[in-house]
Amino acid sequence: MTVTAKARTLGELLQTEGYAGRAPFDGKIRLVQDEVRDNLTRKLRSGEELFPGVVGYDDTVIPQLVNALLARQNFILLGLRGQAKSRILRAITELLDAEVPVIAGVDMPDDVLNPVGAEGRALLEAHGLDLPIRWLPRAERYVEKLATPDVTVADLIGDVDPIKAARLGTSLGDVRSMHFGLLPRANRGIFAVNELADLAPKVQVALFNILQEGDVQIKGYPIRLELDVMLVFSANPEDYTARGKIVTPLKDRIGSEIRTHYPTDVRLGMDITAQEAVRSGDVTVPEFIAELVEEIAFQAREDGRVDKLSGVSQRLPISLMEVAAANAERRSLVQGDDAVVRVSDVYAGLPAITGKMELEYEGELKGADNVARDVIRKAAGAVYARRHGSANTRELEKWFEAGNVFRFPQGGDSAAALKAAGEVPGLSDLAAEVAASSVDAVRVSAAEFILEGLYGRKKLSRAEELYAAPEPETRQQRGGRWN
Repeated sequence: MTVTAKARTLGELLQTEGYAGRAPFDGKIRLVQDEVRDNLTRKLRSGEELFPGVVGYDDTVIPQLVNALLARQNFILLGLRGQAKSRILRAITELLDAEVPVIAGVDMPDDVLNPVGAEGRALLEAHGLDLPIRWLPRAERYVEKLATPDVTVADLIGDVDPIKAARLGTSLGDVRSMHFGLLPRANRGIFAVNELADLAPKVQVALFNILQEGDVQIKGYPIRLELDVMLVFSANPEDYTARGKIVTPLKDRIGSEIRTHYPTDVRLGMDITAQEAVRSGDVTVPEFIAELVEEIAFQAREDGRVDKLSGVSQRLPISLMEVAAANAERRSLVQGDDAVVRVSDVYAGLPAITGKMELEYEGELKGADNVARDVIRKAAGAVYARRHGSANTRELEKWFEAGNVFRFPQGGDSAAALKAAGEVPGLSDLAAEVAASSVDAVRVSAAEFILEGLYGRKKLSRAEELYAAPEPETRQQRGGRWN
């Protein structure tokens, strides 16, 4: 049916395909969970992508999520920050119909044939086939609330409105005297609560009552609300969410508990970062730099100075990539050179790293900047070892061991920087191999990456942009782990 032909009354709706022959209160109820299941089943049969933009969960989270949806269950996503929990919850709206008819003129969206609200039933009885309807798009059928300790039952469920009761001539205990909260306004849709454990126990119990019994007590008045709503939740694992916990009766009634996780390998993380990072301007990010940025997050998650229970969000490499690209663009605008991200640009992105790590006591003593620099060093060493660990750099190392130092040029164009890199034996040739490009700016980025990688493997030392021979105690390890 075209937009111009959409039904505006119940009578017109009953003449359309899918509603023809049905009558008000016919008992044929298609709940939101049924609607999601039907559309999910269709997508599975046709092979459509279920959750576009959700990367790295194909063999872990998504199968469990699909099972919960097929079983018509409410569920909770448990995981550390930056694990796409909110993205997954919002993506479920794509499993709703494009739009559904609801009764017009009521606060709570209500089914036109089987209204659950007192106001909707009264309108249906009064107007019959002339009942005015409106079309509710799927985007408006998703309501999300970030839980905080100050959220009240009135915020989520509603409160008694004495003025409304006086105007309607009803008692305070009548559901028609209620001022609805977020949950009733999500009727015929999906209601998501992020960080569920942060809700006060009293509010969680109210959610449990709605979830299980369809009723709730508001200021001593029992209110019956048989809502048609799909409840979904997210939370951090309880050992991290020390601010509160999910009350046992509510946790027991949640159908499935699905654990999320960080990317299992660097390549998946790179795909996520490439998808999410917003870069303006024409900036080139060499593959080895993109891998370095992602490896920083992996190294931070393993670092003993970083709090593992709080996690290291996937937003770290995303933010770092954006800042590093912005620094490369700024250098390009000032110097008139090609905008190619280099290791120095990654160091310029320290603020994007320090704000994403919760440090343990040892890390606090050392300082966030120092920890971040150390993480970058380890990441550079790991990426270099994976990509070019077998490269022969002995001539280059001997040059530094002879007492030479090299300050990587930060000013001037790429051609000048590449010429300066020629002072270090073998560096230009290896940079050309690593860059796999004839562009000078990419080769400069590769040369700086090589030096940083050798520094990360403790074959060189570094002070700001100045590279030198390794410290004496490090040289003694040459026959061991650093080769």
